[in-house]
Amino acid sequence: MPLPRPTYPAPTAAVPALVYQPPAGDAPWYPPVMAGADTLGRIHNTDGFVSAALAHMERLTPDAYTTYLGNFIREGRARFGDHWVYADIVSVLLCLSRVLKPRTYLEIGVRRGRSACAVAAEAPYCAMFLFDLWQQGYAGIDNPGPDFVRGELAKVGHRAPATFIDGDSHITVPDFFRKNPTAAFDLITVDGDHSERGAAQDMCDVLPRLAVGGAIVFDDIAHPAHPELNGVWKDIVVNDDRFSAWSFRDAGYGVGFAIRKY
Repeated sequence: MPLPRPTYPAPTAAVPALVYQPPAGDAPWYPPVMAGADTLGRIHNTDGFVSAALAHMERLTPDAYTTYLGNFIREGRARFGDHWVYADIVSVLLCLSRVLKPRTYLEIGVRRGRSACAVAAEAPYCAMFLFDLWQQGYAGIDNPGPDFVRGELAKVGHRAPATFIDGDSHITVPDFFRKNPTAAFDLITVDGDHSERGAAQDMCDVLPRLAVGGAIVFDDIAHPAHPELNGVWKDIVVNDDRFSAWSFRDAGYGVGFAIRKY
């Protein structure tokens, strides 16, 4: 059975930080987005966002995974210095949030809030809509729930509303958009259901609501336990001309992001 495909209505929102507005009376010859994934990928790789991700994790409550990840990053830097190329969901979100200055953020798969806190650290006034099933023991790590995540967001200085929507994203996300038919987002992360069809459905549910100039982030595209996720990423985003995409699969679990061009 083929994977689901998103249906795109005409976009209703744009991200000012990435969109060019020609002077009054000038024709808009180009699509409006001035910088795509190549530019933002270069910013990520040259402006210290891996070091920033390490510092970010040290501000939050540790767990077994972040302890391991911190040691991994320190060792990579020690062995390879400035030549080391690495990315993960936190370093990417720190970079995107600094450049895009998102006003609205949607996340599927919150768990302990590490990703949401990366956005909040760079965009403290960004309104957040956070979807999770709060499955206990997910990936061998405690999933402590919204109150814990609120505390983590406070640690990084988040000052805008954070709305938590609990339950199965395949039910709660479509329901949210039915109730909010004009909602659009500057930045979206999909890191929930890791089955092929489930991940594809999450992507199809949110991509039509991504603003022009906004970014979609998709995690684990090199995860050895979930090789199908890279196929979902390629099929739904990389191969779609609406998006300018960047992927990292060299080390760790991999991550991809894409900018919506039109």
